[in-house]
Amino acid sequence: MKFTKMHGCGNDYVYVNCFEETVKNPEEAAKIVSDRHYGIGSDGLILICPSDKADFRMAMYNLDGSEGKMCGNGVRCIAKYVYDHHLTDKTRISLETLGGIKYLDLNIKNGKVETVVVDMGEPVLTPEDIPVAVSGDQVVNIPLEVDGKVWYMTCISMGNPHAVVFVDNTKDLDLEKIGPKFEKHPIFPEQVNTEFVHVIDRHTVDMRVWERGSGETLACGTGACATAMACILNHMTDDEVLIHLLGGDLLIRYDRETNHIFMTGPAAEVFSGEIDL
Repeated sequence: MKFTKMHGCGNDYVYVNCFEETVKNPEEAAKIVSDRHYGIGSDGLILICPSDKADFRMAMYNLDGSEGKMCGNGVRCIAKYVYDHHLTDKTRISLETLGGIKYLDLNIKNGKVETVVVDMGEPVLTPEDIPVAVSGDQVVNIPLEVDGKVWYMTCISMGNPHAVVFVDNTKDLDLEKIGPKFEKHPIFPEQVNTEFVHVIDRHTVDMRVWERGSGETLACGTGACATAMACILNHMTDDEVLIHLLGGDLLIRYDRETNHIFMTGPAAEVFSGEIDL
């Protein structure tokens, strides 16, 4: 299987051009390629596919083989791949995902995509649509007991379910211990991605993330969008905020007129090759 490894802020995936390749069992392929000792090493597998609804379609699989609905860093990397590899010459493309069709504007430098602005759409705030087993219209700053401690979370879906938790310090958290307990808490029927967030000022926050099916990753695009929205709902930041992630920075802007969230960030190609599956 021919592949290209790419990353957005360190959130790395193995990308396969399915205009040329056929991946018969992507769930198992994701497990093989993601292994950092016996495979290529990545947070998962992303397939770039034809679409009858948009310019391209993304199929995304976590490192445990489970299928994901949306990946903010992944869609930026797909935009870079299809432009840099001459699958399109457009600087605005549409991409079909299980989280809906996303629209991406490509910023070009020296003939290559350097950064991408993604219209991530409207944040989903209703509990049953996130989903989270809580009554009410929204889940904003409600208590949840995890690992013997009461945390206060705000829940949002950006195509994936997210629980945003505000903390005094992100650096000292033992995510290997508490991350899985959030992910598999019975209040989340489809499990959850959890963002641990420290607000620095009205325009800047630190964030670490535990992703369902993948564990702690260096960055999460949908998680950064959920974090920005949670900050706004809790009156902690303005409508544009810079998210500091372990792997880099993402700029998130909330447009109140359209109720859409826009994400701006980099995309990088690491190397290409072939692997026997």
